[in-house]
Amino acid sequence: MKKIGYLLIIISLLIGIANFFFKSETIPAIATNQVMDSANCWTGPGPYQIPTDSLGKQIQYGRNLIANTAYYLGPAGIVAHQTNGMNCQNCHLEAGTKPWGNNYGAVASLYPKYRDRSGKIESIEMRVNDCLQRSLNGQPLDSLSKEMLAIKAYFLWLGKNIPKGTKPKGTGIQDLAFLSRAANPIEGKILYTNACLKCHLANGQGQAAIDGIGYMYPPLWGEHSYNNAAGLFRISRLAGFIKNNMPNPVNYHHPILSNEAAWDIAAYINSQPRPSKNQDADWPNKAKKPIDYPYGPYADSFSEMQHKYGPYDAIVKARKK
Repeated sequence: MKKIGYLLIIISLLIGIANFFFKSETIPAIATNQVMDSANCWTGPGPYQIPTDSLGKQIQYGRNLIANTAYYLGPAGIVAHQTNGMNCQNCHLEAGTKPWGNNYGAVASLYPKYRDRSGKIESIEMRVNDCLQRSLNGQPLDSLSKEMLAIKAYFLWLGKNIPKGTKPKGTGIQDLAFLSRAANPIEGKILYTNACLKCHLANGQGQAAIDGIGYMYPPLWGEHSYNNAAGLFRISRLAGFIKNNMPNPVNYHHPILSNEAAWDIAAYINSQPRPSKNQDADWPNKAKKPIDYPYGPYADSFSEMQHKYGPYDAIVKARKK
């Protein structure tokens, strides 16, 4: 019995010594949460935080329109038939609440605002209709319609705690550093095959939802995808979106793809055919066009090809002059 007692004492001493030396290597759950929170990115409230009063019902309807746009406004929509069958949520993830998921966190705080693309001060209603006509390749809503008022109410509710004129970290899409080379659609096709094909398929047409309304995985090109005037047709926007969100359910804490891979996949996707929209009225001041805007005319002598795919260093230097 004495031997067993001595053995237990020795084991206890060894455990104590181990705890002493390895204590700093153990990260309790609360510390991990603090590390995650230190990123300080805006995350939108979920559907169960929506109030239950009459305003809450309007907000809920607005959220439903974002999450299930095709059901209400798609080719067989119960309200109207004026969009391509995609949902707003396909490009504004988790109903526009996911950090760096092209979310709506700063809509209420920044709009109305002047936009260089239109050369006008735009309201929330104008911005929504811009998206409907570009990303959903559809028709605008009446600014006083039940649907537009509900979408606006949802945006205002999402951003109710954001100070006016501010844009919290994590809203919209993260800007990725420009590559020192041109983005490569050929390399992007290989990467797409490995990382994206399973969900969006080889022909980029995505996969319809089980009920046949909208998409489980949206089309990335072709007649049912966003048109060539959409924001995601700029490869910098698409690359930033891909980096922090794809393959789904990747998030910005644990990205899988490198920056270069995201740029190349974006180049491949945006080299594929898609609907077109007249852009003659866009960018009345050509000097304000983004560096990677894929269509001329420009206020510089660089080609459309270089503006679309890069490299961008020379264009950046020219603009600084």
